[in-house]
Amino acid sequence: MAEIDLSQPFHTYPIDKVVTAVQTSLQKGLTTVEAQARFAKYGPNELEKEEKESIWEKIKEQFEDNLVRILLLAAVISFVISQFEDHEDSHAVPPWVEPCVIFTILILNAAVGIWQDLDAERAIEALKDLQSPHAMVLRDEKWGQIEAKDLVIGDVVEIKQGDRIPADLRMVDLKTITLKTDQSILTGEVNPVNKTTDPVLTKDKAAVQDKINFLFSGTLVSNGTAIGVVCNSGMRTEIGKIQKEVQDAAKDKQEDDDPLSKRLDEFGDKLAKYVTYICIICWVMNIGNFSDPAYGGTIMGALYYFKVAVALAVAAIPEGLPAVITTCLALGARRMAKQKAIVRKLPKVQTLGCTTIICSDKTGTLTTNEMCVKELVLLSGLDASTITVFPVEGTSYHPEGKIDGLDAKLVKGNSLAGNLNRLCQSMALCNESKLYTDKGRVQRSGLPTEAALKVLVEKIGKYDKSFNGKPTLEAPEQYNEKIVGEFTKRATLEFTRDRKSMSVLASSKNEKGNVLFIKGAPDYLLEKSNMILNSNGDVVPLKAQDKNQLLEIVKKLAEKGLRTLAICIQEECGQLSDYDGPKHPAHNQLIDTNNYKDLENKPIIIGVVALQDPPRPEVKRSIEKCREAGISVIMITGDIKETAQSIAMQIGILHDQSQFPTHSFTGLEFSTMGEEKQKKVLEQVIGKPSGLVFSRTDPSHKRELVKLLTGQLNQIAAMTGDGVNDAPALKQASIGIAMGISGTEVAKEASDMILADDNFATIVRAVEEGRAIYQNMKGFIRYMISSNIGEVVSIFTSSALGIPDGFNSIQLLWVNLVTDGLPATALSFNPPDPDVMQKPPRKHDEPIITEYVFIRYCVIGTYVGLATVFVFVYYYLGYEWAGDGHPVVTFHQLRNWAECHHWEGFKIANFDKYDFSKDPCLYFSWGKQKASTLSLSVLVVIEMFNALNALSEDGSLLKVGVFANPYLIIAICGSMTLHCMICYVPLFENIFNTVPLSIQDWILVIGVSAPVVLVDEVLKFFSRIRNAKLLAERKKIQ
Repeated sequence: MAEIDLSQPFHTYPIDKVVTAVQTSLQKGLTTVEAQARFAKYGPNELEKEEKESIWEKIKEQFEDNLVRILLLAAVISFVISQFEDHEDSHAVPPWVEPCVIFTILILNAAVGIWQDLDAERAIEALKDLQSPHAMVLRDEKWGQIEAKDLVIGDVVEIKQGDRIPADLRMVDLKTITLKTDQSILTGEVNPVNKTTDPVLTKDKAAVQDKINFLFSGTLVSNGTAIGVVCNSGMRTEIGKIQKEVQDAAKDKQEDDDPLSKRLDEFGDKLAKYVTYICIICWVMNIGNFSDPAYGGTIMGALYYFKVAVALAVAAIPEGLPAVITTCLALGARRMAKQKAIVRKLPKVQTLGCTTIICSDKTGTLTTNEMCVKELVLLSGLDASTITVFPVEGTSYHPEGKIDGLDAKLVKGNSLAGNLNRLCQSMALCNESKLYTDKGRVQRSGLPTEAALKVLVEKIGKYDKSFNGKPTLEAPEQYNEKIVGEFTKRATLEFTRDRKSMSVLASSKNEKGNVLFIKGAPDYLLEKSNMILNSNGDVVPLKAQDKNQLLEIVKKLAEKGLRTLAICIQEECGQLSDYDGPKHPAHNQLIDTNNYKDLENKPIIIGVVALQDPPRPEVKRSIEKCREAGISVIMITGDIKETAQSIAMQIGILHDQSQFPTHSFTGLEFSTMGEEKQKKVLEQVIGKPSGLVFSRTDPSHKRELVKLLTGQLNQIAAMTGDGVNDAPALKQASIGIAMGISGTEVAKEASDMILADDNFATIVRAVEEGRAIYQNMKGFIRYMISSNIGEVVSIFTSSALGIPDGFNSIQLLWVNLVTDGLPATALSFNPPDPDVMQKPPRKHDEPIITEYVFIRYCVIGTYVGLATVFVFVYYYLGYEWAGDGHPVVTFHQLRNWAECHHWEGFKIANFDKYDFSKDPCLYFSWGKQKASTLSLSVLVVIEMFNALNALSEDGSLLKVGVFANPYLIIAICGSMTLHCMICYVPLFENIFNTVPLSIQDWILVIGVSAPVVLVDEVLKFFSRIRNAKLLAERKKIQ
């Protein structure tokens, strides 16, 4: 077998050259031996399988975070220390409990992460589902069905209506008059594409849309039957190239590259560094205490202070933060889902909040994807000079909408004018589409253009007072049915490319003979016609100046991006005037499509209709909101330049035609202009919200555009799409948004978010929600960090003073994970600021905790830490009104408690359940349960007050009000209930080493905790002054 050059431009070759190039025969096909050899050489006709990450790699990933590693090390150290500790102390928590709790939390966190990971990538599998499973192929001179994966280069394949194309085929023989394929999933084209067997000659490199003699793998045959030769298979097909783009995009873009993950990683790395330093300092500064006899030797003393360092690490790390963030994002995702935006990857919920550019597909997102007639051109008087343009309302297939001026000029009494009646007849008869009602909406089957004509007939029918119709949703095509019922269709002259028209031969009892109703390209039909129907339905001459006027109107409509169709009638049908079926003598004229041009030789113009896939009504305001929010919108479409520009002007992406040379480009123009020029084009929308338009784009153009924005230009770009051709760009974008209604499974699987209503306005609402979520997230992160700073200050101060430690690791884990977790989650329900969409997008590298905010919360954290230490010390030194009869000691005794065994005559009176007659020194370990519980309670109650402080970053609590977020009140009640549970339920008392508190104890706790509100109010006051100064400076600069 000779080598076949698969890079050849097969679309430019005539059929015989194609056959020679792929070394096959249209009469015999390949032999089985030849097919096997090619299969061995070129491989199966299927998409590559991507190697999946193993479960062990996923587990390893969960422990790569520095904070997780510190906790893991803390658990190991805690476990090792537990092996050396005294296991006989009946009053202490068993030493193995602490490391077990830490290990359990780490395992649960890892399990959640792995579960989310396993739920992610299925885009490649969805692509494979688009490949046809079987194919009808000619081999060894016999037709037979084989599995599509066994097709090879040079195979001769038959395809027919309803088939999914099994490989990229060069069409070589058309078995029917026409063949159309729906390749919208590949190119984004709205209408099915007419295919031809002729060579396609292009000056430049041909785009997929230009190769009209190719049938592409994965696309569907709308109608017709043809023979094709396999020129590309497997990964060499257009759909295979798209899979390669998706794979490359996935490699270019790491899944954790969203702004939140980056900021959290940076924050975690900094925190890990500081925690390590603090732990080392805490351990080193107590080296002198290692030899205290209370620890049982130097080694045991060193291990004890290791345990203090472990507690410090547990205190400093906000273990509950990942769970709270996930919960917050999940709640945000639920709220977004109610607004028709379904988030597939939780971190992307807040990525929307810092989106700087939205790259939107046109069809179905900015537009309705429902073709509509927007303007109607007819004579409103008796002669050809009365050409009138009537604007038509409506943006969907719902057949209701006014036609401005129609009732005044073309409705006569209870019935329609003559030409208007003929127009309806022609549009209803030259039509194979259907309108039907589904889920309260009018839908179509058949060609979008024909459905739009049927809708126009229904709208005109509303002006016919002689017709008593049913409600629209019950019978969406009732006026069409009335018209079609008056005629008998005799023959259909199918559309052909050379004459650019189609027609229907029909008869009626009201007609003398058969009438030919025609619709087609205005330039073709106007050239053949010299007559036009006036408002009475009479035929009048179409003079040269009137024809030129009509052509000028058609030209202007085309410039506005509208597709125009001429609607005609021909009353003189020659030999077909009495045609009644295949037995008629003139039937032979209908067999050969070459005769159709001669049969449509005397068309009479009725009028011209201008169609468009109209913009969604709400999109214009949404784009204005994007501008206000500092977000630029870029339209990226496979449609032609004129249509793209027209829609862009209507919705406000572009403002006037002077922007076309600098703000509107085809994909080919952009890809060939060089990187520096490309950057200059894109920089027009960076930092100053405006718009760009890219038309006739290939999948590679879309992906390269998004790659440039997110890479070198450092933008957070959202990309929308619905077709297979959009998948690479969706994967490459900072956030990929797929269409839920019109979107393919491939686009949905490659995306991060799915729009349930395919509506651009939903994206803008999601951006608003994303911004609000991020603001709330910052609030609860600050809230949790202030708690952690307080815990660190508490342990560090206790260690520095030499007093017994107030908390153990289990208590701290409980506070960090559970008690703080509920209010932190509730803070995600804070109402958004009213001006959230009047602010520019936050910088993607903006830290979660700025230096000023960190200093501010260090002040709060210091108060938290000192308050917990104070209540612990106060219990031993002065809390004589506790009511439990506990003795007080001096501060010197408390500081030097480790030397207790050397104190002569030191005795402690027994109280409550405590008996110190054998060892009075137990008062500083076993006897500290009440002091420790008070410390823990102060920490929890202060955090509840802090949660109320976090309702607003800078707004006074007096102004905001404690009931601004009712969920927070419920969460605070829940947290306090949980805290009471570990204080009053015996089982939890033993685990957490706590005791019940009395009324006096709670008065003390609240008295020590409440001042944190005043401290934060003072800090907020200074923060408001600082913000006012910064705002004044910005205004001065502007």
